[in-house]
Amino acid sequence: MTTALIIGVGQFGSHIAKRMEELRCEVMAVDVKEDCINEILPFVTNARIGDATNEEFLRSLGVSDFDVCIVALGSHFQSSLETTSLLKELGAKKVVSRATNDVQMKFLLRNGADEVVYPEKQMALRIATRYASDSILDFIHLDNNYSIYEMKVPKDWVGKTLMQLDIRKKFQINVLTMKRSGNVFIPSPDTEIKPGDVAFVIGELRDIQKCFKI
Repeated sequence: MTTALIIGVGQFGSHIAKRMEELRCEVMAVDVKEDCINEILPFVTNARIGDATNEEFLRSLGVSDFDVCIVALGSHFQSSLETTSLLKELGAKKVVSRATNDVQMKFLLRNGADEVVYPEKQMALRIATRYASDSILDFIHLDNNYSIYEMKVPKDWVGKTLMQLDIRKKFQINVLTMKRSGNVFIPSPDTEIKPGDVAFVIGELRDIQKCFKI
């Protein structure tokens, strides 16, 4: 069972805490605001009121015992930076911190964060990509080069097999899974494309644009 310490249970942190509990993680939530703790308490294993920038308070939590420590303070960047640094000094195994801009991300990485999440940027990227074309149904950004796209299949694919389309050779794109009538399945080279099929593909944006004529 994964154990998680979540510092800051505003809207962002509380969503993480609740989801991790649903996934059967053992979650301790921490916040300076009593009302935030009272709201999250029914959904987590344990909760504490306290200032995570206070070294003694943070030490009392036994941060090294948690598999992951998530700093979800958001707009309080100075507190987020101090907490991130203290967690690492106190032996935290993995520290994940939230940033709201590129500068914050750089400082957090330099001061102990093993990973930085940037939800506003990630959501903006997802929305922009999703609505850039009617062909794109959803989008998962993996890194600067590759992403996974949920795509409506082009009309000229219908009636052909994946082997006949050979998009891996032509466009350097891999079909991971497909969805037909609401059911997701792993296609074979002999899978024939039907009207209304949806393909989950991985590749670089420029290759996706060429393949799907975006």
